[in-house]
Amino acid sequence: MIDFLVAPLEYGFMVRALIGSILVGVMCPLVGAYVVTRNLAFIGDALAHAVLPGMVLGFIVGINPAIAAIPTGVAVAVLVRTVSRRAGLSTDTSIGILFAAMFALGLVMLASATTIRVNMEDLLLGKVLAISPTDIYVSLGITVVVILGLFTLHHWLMFASFDPVGSQVVGSRSNFVDYVFLVMLALVIVIGIQAAGIVLVMAMLVTPAAAAYLLVRRFVSMMLLAAALGTASAVTGLYVSYHFNVPAAPAMTLVASGIFAVVALFRRRALA
Repeated sequence: MIDFLVAPLEYGFMVRALIGSILVGVMCPLVGAYVVTRNLAFIGDALAHAVLPGMVLGFIVGINPAIAAIPTGVAVAVLVRTVSRRAGLSTDTSIGILFAAMFALGLVMLASATTIRVNMEDLLLGKVLAISPTDIYVSLGITVVVILGLFTLHHWLMFASFDPVGSQVVGSRSNFVDYVFLVMLALVIVIGIQAAGIVLVMAMLVTPAAAAYLLVRRFVSMMLLAAALGTASAVTGLYVSYHFNVPAAPAMTLVASGIFAVVALFRRRALA
């Protein structure tokens, strides 16, 4: 058993992958708790696709795609809220429009960039085993920023999540908090894309938080439990990937989904 846990860590790329997986496992569910409570699960998938132009631009100009994706994700997050308010559309509608437009733009850029070679499988399914030291530093920086933001705005985020009508009455401060939340969500998705890829990042964002939602009643407890479940899913999936030679991101997703299935079944039996 000890060899099962220690042997992979003899390789530098596995150590970096483990650190990256832990960061994803912690940060995605922490923000995902607000996403689940606000019924905004679709936004995670949409933002993951919408940052594709920024990542492609990073490949073209020769900079880290995770760094290049940050301003794109922030811009799209702000646009979602702006379009919703000024056009009088629902958030889901604005997300759908921007998601389709930005992802299409990214695909056009990718097809037009003949000077670069990008593995679409890495973009869609993640490349946690190829995380570089720069990726780790970027992820750590984003993690610190998001944790500070969640701690500072926790009261207002709770208010907006559980009393959206009351928060709208407050006015400008509530709108500012919504903008900041979407920006933090975009930053966390940038972390998640490195490990889980564009397609599967929503699983790490939503599934552990949803499992925690079924188990506890207090929101702070939900956040902490979601982070614990997310970390367990990411780390277990990484070890499964190494020892059984399967893709890391799908393995993480299946572990998280399995935990949710067990929790849902246990809760149903407990309520029966």
